[in-house]
Amino acid sequence: MSPTQKKEGFSAEEKAAMRARAKELKAAEDGETAVRKALAKMSPKDRALGKRFHELVTTSAPELTPKTWYGMPAYANKDGKVVCYFRNAGKFKERYSQFGFNDSANLDDGAMWPITYALKDLSKADETKIRKLVKKAVS
Repeated sequence: MSPTQKKEGFSAEEKAAMRARAKELKAAEDGETAVRKALAKMSPKDRALGKRFHELVTTSAPELTPKTWYGMPAYANKDGKVVCYFRNAGKFKERYSQFGFNDSANLDDGAMWPITYALKDLSKADETKIRKLVKKAVS
């Protein structure tokens, strides 16, 4: 790297997410309360999507435990591993929210499969797809 090049570091949003994660590891509050607090901090549009996503996940896979993960609503299996999460658009100043899965989700389909979905809105068909994916993820 030449002296005129600046080293790229973490963005302010990424640093905030890391601070949120450190705080989560120290927190003693239950996951449902933490998720509700995370949702309350979101913009109205993100909050509405996040609340609906929360409802879809908790009714589709009641065995998952709500928690926050890097300040985002997330849902963990009995081993405490995050299976899926909701990332609001405002989190990293993106144009859409995201619904994603971690490697603990049972979604394997050959050598390649989707693990993250963009969310701008939720239709009934989208809700049905989310329910099916979450049920498969915990199967």
